[in-house]
Amino acid sequence: MSASRREFSIPFGVSEVVFSVPRGMRASVLKSNSLPPLRNVAEAVSKALQNPIASPRLSELARGARNAVVVVTDNTRACPDHLLVPPILSELNEGGIPDENIRIIIGTGMHRPLSRQEIEDKLGRDIGKRIQVVNPQPDDETSLADLGTTESGIPITVNRLVAEANLVVSTGIVEPHQYAGYSGGFKTVAIGAGGEPTIRATHSPQMLDHPGTRLARIEGNPFQEAIAEAGKRAGLRFIVNVVQDEDQNLLAIKAGEPSNAFAATVEVASRVFTASIPHQFDVVVAGVGYPKDVNLYQASRAASYMVFAPVPVVREGGAVIVPAPCPEGVGTGSGEAAFYRLMRSAPSPRHILDEARQFGYPPGGQRAFVMAKVLEWCTVYVAGCRNPQVVAECKMVPVPTVEDALHDCALRLGKDIEVLVVPHSLQTLPVVKESR
Repeated sequence: MSASRREFSIPFGVSEVVFSVPRGMRASVLKSNSLPPLRNVAEAVSKALQNPIASPRLSELARGARNAVVVVTDNTRACPDHLLVPPILSELNEGGIPDENIRIIIGTGMHRPLSRQEIEDKLGRDIGKRIQVVNPQPDDETSLADLGTTESGIPITVNRLVAEANLVVSTGIVEPHQYAGYSGGFKTVAIGAGGEPTIRATHSPQMLDHPGTRLARIEGNPFQEAIAEAGKRAGLRFIVNVVQDEDQNLLAIKAGEPSNAFAATVEVASRVFTASIPHQFDVVVAGVGYPKDVNLYQASRAASYMVFAPVPVVREGGAVIVPAPCPEGVGTGSGEAAFYRLMRSAPSPRHILDEARQFGYPPGGQRAFVMAKVLEWCTVYVAGCRNPQVVAECKMVPVPTVEDALHDCALRLGKDIEVLVVPHSLQTLPVVKESR
C-alpha cells in the first residue's frame, strides 16, 4: 500500500479517470498482489486440459457420450471464454462428440440475454457458426428441469439442456464474490444456468444474513455449499477456471474435477487478491471498470465489497465513492429491474431490510437487500453516471466527479480524513489488521 500521493487514476468504463485528493485529506492506494502473467496462454490452456486435476482428460470423459453442454460466463464476467472454449471443443471432438451434438449455454442467471454481437465478442467469431449458443430462460418453467432439493432444502432447478446432457463442462473466473466467497467453480452452472427457484433461494435474506456468506470465505459458507450440491446434481463433471490480475492478464488456468480444480484456483486467487490494510478508512474510492460498470446493478458491488469484507474497509458513517458511467442505467435484465423497483419504491434502506426479512424478494432483489445494508452503514456516491436520476432513485448520491464527492465528504466528515483508493475493488480484498 502506497501513501502520500495527491493524484490518482482509476478505471472508468474501458478507459480511466484521473482525480486529485483535496488538501487536508491523507490518501493511500491499494492494489492486489502481483504474480507473473502466463507467457503463452494457448500453451497454458493446452497444458491444463492435458493434465487435469483429479480427473481423466476431457477427451476421455467424452468417449461414449452422445452429447455435451458447455456453460460459459456472460458479459458481466471478464472470463476469456474466447481462449478457453475452442480447445474445450477440440477435446470434445477428439472424444467423439461432433459439433452438432454440443450446445453452449451462456450463464446469464437472471441477467439479460446476450445479443448475437455480444456472443461473438465473448466466444469469438467462428464459434457461433459451429455450435448452437443458447441464452437460458431461468423463469420459463418449460425450459427447466427439477432436480429436487439440497440437503438444506434449497430447490435445484437447472436448464433442461444441462440436465439432459451426457457431459457437462463449464468455464469460470475465480475472484472474490460477495455470496460465494469466490466466483467460478460450480457457480457458472448452478446459478448461471440455474432456474429462478434456485436463484431466489440462494439469494434469500436468510442466506445473505448468515455470517458465513462472506467475501473470500469457502468453508462454512452456506451459499457455496448449496451451489456445489446443485452443480453436482446437475451433472457438472469438468471445469476450466482462470485467475486474472487487475489488468486482465492471465495468471493461472486450472482444469479438471470441479471441487478439486476450483480449490486449486482459489488457492492462487487468495494469494493475489487479499491485501492487508492497517485500519478502517473514512472514505474509500472504489474502482470498477468495464464490464462491471456498464450498469448500476453491477457497479454497486464495489460499495458492498468494501463493506462486506471480513471487517468493513470503510468505517461506520463514512463514505464509498464509485466512479461508474453506467451506460445501461440500472441494467436491463429482470434481476436488475427488481433491484431498481425495490430501491426506488422504498421510503428508506431500513424499510427494504424489514420488508425483505418478512416477505422475501424476487431474484435481483438481493442486490437491493445488500445495498440497503451498505447504506445503513455509510454514504455511497456514484461519480460520472450518465443517468444521475437513477442513482438518486436508488438512494445513492450522484456526483459529476470524484472530486465533487471528496469535497462533499470534507463538509460532512470534517478534518483529518483518511482516504483509501482501491482502483480494482472487485479484484482486491482489503483485510483490516486491526480496528481503530
